[in-house]
Amino acid sequence: MQQAVLAAKPVVLGSSRRIIPTTGPKRQPTLVARAVVDSSQDAFSADVIDASNAAPVIVDFHAAWCGPCKLVAPSMVWADKEYDGKLKVVKIDCTDGNKELMEQYKVYGLPCLIMFKDGAMMDGSLREGAITKKGLAEYVEKWTGLSAAV
Repeated sequence: MQQAVLAAKPVVLGSSRRIIPTTGPKRQPTLVARAVVDSSQDAFSADVIDASNAAPVIVDFHAAWCGPCKLVAPSMVWADKEYDGKLKVVKIDCTDGNKELMEQYKVYGLPCLIMFKDGAMMDGSLREGAITKKGLAEYVEKWTGLSAAV
């Protein structure tokens, strides 16, 4: 049962301020279990390799200065919501750090998408360049079998 609490909120009437008491239900904080993860070289093993044993992980290598990366960013947020935990979305910032990851996975152009599953990169899944939401849905379906309504 929710408990009513008495709160006071200021209301501006003309040039004076009055405090008007109000009642309402006590609010509980909302927790979000999933979201696009910003990762790094140090957290890559846990965020991507280990996590890909539970669900496929799509990694978006991007940079703040990269125009096409900015175009892809909303699609990555869409993918996170659309696949609702069946696909994990991870972003790696290539602006200053994470050069070892770029070399290890042969990332030469940005944005770059790579799919991981069962603890490893899926051979042939590296895709460089901007991609539309529809193209992203096709990419995910090709590599994971997950379909989305676009």
